[in-house]
Amino acid sequence: MKTLEKTNPSQSLESLIEDFWKNDDLVNQSVKSEPTVNIIDKNGVYKVTVSAPGFKKKDFKVAVEDGSLIISAETSAEKKEEKENYVRKEFSASSFARSFRLPDNITLGHIKANYKGGLLNITINKNNLDKKEVKEIKIR
Repeated sequence: MKTLEKTNPSQSLESLIEDFWKNDDLVNQSVKSEPTVNIIDKNGVYKVTVSAPGFKKKDFKVAVEDGSLIISAETSAEKKEEKENYVRKEFSASSFARSFRLPDNITLGHIKANYKGGLLNITINKNNLDKKEVKEIKIR
């Protein structure tokens, strides 16, 4: 059972709104700047897994430039609802960019990426890399 709290009638609307946002765990959890990444070195392959739910395959850009693996994504959504006496328009936008220095022993032509179930998986075969070469990787 919830207890009643005495409210201060002189408390400003701004402080009420500030308290609401400060104490809202759902809002605080959703404000995350970049996704988590796991990198595994196994059997001649580097496996990079990026946890990025809420994105679509088309939102991602994966590239190798100047010896670095660059992973970025950007998405936005908008919902507008009009009813009898009110109009509500909600929107959201999310983006991130991560980069990782690649070792010299990879094959640039054998990098593959796919996105499924909120996970972006990138496999990088080991061999040689020309660090000045730029290559964009298609996501399946």
